[in-house]
Amino acid sequence: MGHGIVSYATYVPRHRLQGAEIGAVLSGRPGRGTRALASYDEDSTTLGAEAARRLLDGRDASTTPGFQALYFATTAPAYLDKTNAAAIHAALDLPRQGFAVDLVGSPRSGVGALRAAAATGGTAVLADLRTGLPGSADEGASGDAAAAFVFGDADVAVETLSEVSLTAEFLDRWRLPGDATSTQWEERFGLETYVPLILDAAQQALEQAGLGDDAPDHLIVSCPHRKAAATATKKLGGGRVPEELDGVGYAGAADAGVRLAAVLDRARPGETILLVVASDGADATVLRAGDGVADARKGPPVADQAAGGRDVPYATYLTWRGLLDREPPRRPEPERPTAPPSARDASWKFGFVGTTCDACGQVHVPPRRVCAGCRAVDRMTRTPLSAKQGTVATFTVDRLAFSPAPPMIDAVVDFDGGGRYTLEVADASPDEIEIGTRLELTFRRLYTTGGVHNYFWKVRPI
Repeated sequence: MGHGIVSYATYVPRHRLQGAEIGAVLSGRPGRGTRALASYDEDSTTLGAEAARRLLDGRDASTTPGFQALYFATTAPAYLDKTNAAAIHAALDLPRQGFAVDLVGSPRSGVGALRAAAATGGTAVLADLRTGLPGSADEGASGDAAAAFVFGDADVAVETLSEVSLTAEFLDRWRLPGDATSTQWEERFGLETYVPLILDAAQQALEQAGLGDDAPDHLIVSCPHRKAAATATKKLGGGRVPEELDGVGYAGAADAGVRLAAVLDRARPGETILLVVASDGADATVLRAGDGVADARKGPPVADQAAGGRDVPYATYLTWRGLLDREPPRRPEPERPTAPPSARDASWKFGFVGTTCDACGQVHVPPRRVCAGCRAVDRMTRTPLSAKQGTVATFTVDRLAFSPAPPMIDAVVDFDGGGRYTLEVADASPDEIEIGTRLELTFRRLYTTGGVHNYFWKVRPI
């Protein structure tokens, strides 16, 4: 069945949109639930990069098995006619020798990335931003998140016992290129179409895995049609996993990965997992946790990430998603990033790689040829810094800067082990920052101008 899961990681953005907030604005009736919300400076590429970075756990990606091939799945690509996986590849500071490709279009793309990575011993990165029309079920029940999995032959933590795929062409959900939100057919049609596919694929996968009538220890049904997923889950029985992840929501191409990770966070060796993804058909996979499952997770558990968060007003959410046209800051729009210097400094811009002087040991951020300390020339060692943490040396709060979420906080950061640089602070308000605050780096989109995304690094409180 190919390679097994060696390690996995997830990333759930820190912002939250409460169902009660939506209901209070649109209907006056109490809403339900909470959805994870990507910030204005996050997109599917940055979400994917954050999940993939956690896989490394501070290690050098260029020498870590499984990163020679990277498969990125999303329904909301930041670019078309350009490989978004290449930006994730660069953010991981991977060498040119390697493969990176996008699988985009539908939630089934996530299954494609997982199976491609399993077949080649590569890395699958699943990330999505989900946007629904104001007041729609998609808006309240969806969520933004990312998951990443490394596959290999050694130190396998989770093995695949069987895989079954069924494909059917029917019009239940669709979105034309350029549209912000999806369109859905009448709910009963999707229910009648999806449930038989899910049950058929699941039964075949269980039989091929040798489970027969034995219920799996864990059951996951991932489907954009919520009622179909709930109905199929009830019919299959034996489920140990709630259909809804509190604080996250349905995450599109990343949904199956995030839900699988949540199960692996608590799975015990020998337990079996039935994962069914229903989108334009049904893909059923039976997996078994091995002895190393407890050590396979990199970064915090899904439940811990989902439990936290910063509430965002509904109007702010609409603005961030481009559904509410508000007056921008009265400042000149930033200039479009240019391709040649971005390419020349890719290791710095995307990988946050500095230099260390071989003569005196001073760390330079950004990289330099001439040491600022001892003036030695061309005696530098390449020094990746993206995994480093740091401390606020001083900061300023700018309430007039061009930002969709003012005020902008700029902090001078002293990095552990050396190096100092000024960076924008994300996911924080001014009263949460002071001299001495501990920070970590996060890959973000600074702004978009002229159709070009300017990716770089920010810091956020740990």
